[in-house]
Amino acid sequence: MSLEAVIEYFSEYNMDHRVMVLENSTATVEEAAQAHGVDPDQIGKTLSFKFDEEPILIVVAGKAKIDNKKYKNHFSKKAKMLNKDEALEHTGHAIGGVCPFGLKKTIDVYLDVSLKKHSEVIPAAGDRYSSIRLTIEELEKYSNCKEWVDICKYD
Repeated sequence: MSLEAVIEYFSEYNMDHRVMVLENSTATVEEAAQAHGVDPDQIGKTLSFKFDEEPILIVVAGKAKIDNKKYKNHFSKKAKMLNKDEALEHTGHAIGGVCPFGLKKTIDVYLDVSLKKHSEVIPAAGDRYSSIRLTIEELEKYSNCKEWVDICKYD
């Protein structure tokens, strides 16, 4: 049902034809990069956190990791990720397909500046085999981004 929710969401914008369902899993950054033939950093990784008991989503570049100090400085709280059951409950998407589209309920979505070095990124689209290629401007628009944040680090 999750993939269907994303397709339905994008059909409102006549973009449902851009949702790709692949034969190979795209559940991890590495799998998605291999399936699409791109650098792993070009994959838009959606991370789910609890913020005052409410979920938030943060989309980051594939190689980026949350910098706990930057997160706490920005949100004034320690980062606490949702577990797989909570992520499914709040977003309607299982881990491996979590994305900011076709959500079960309204959730604040943030985009990390790590994404801006790419002209296009490829986030998941609701399940372990689906994704969508979007420009940064499209990602900002269709994710209903609340704000851009700078909360990541690179190894």
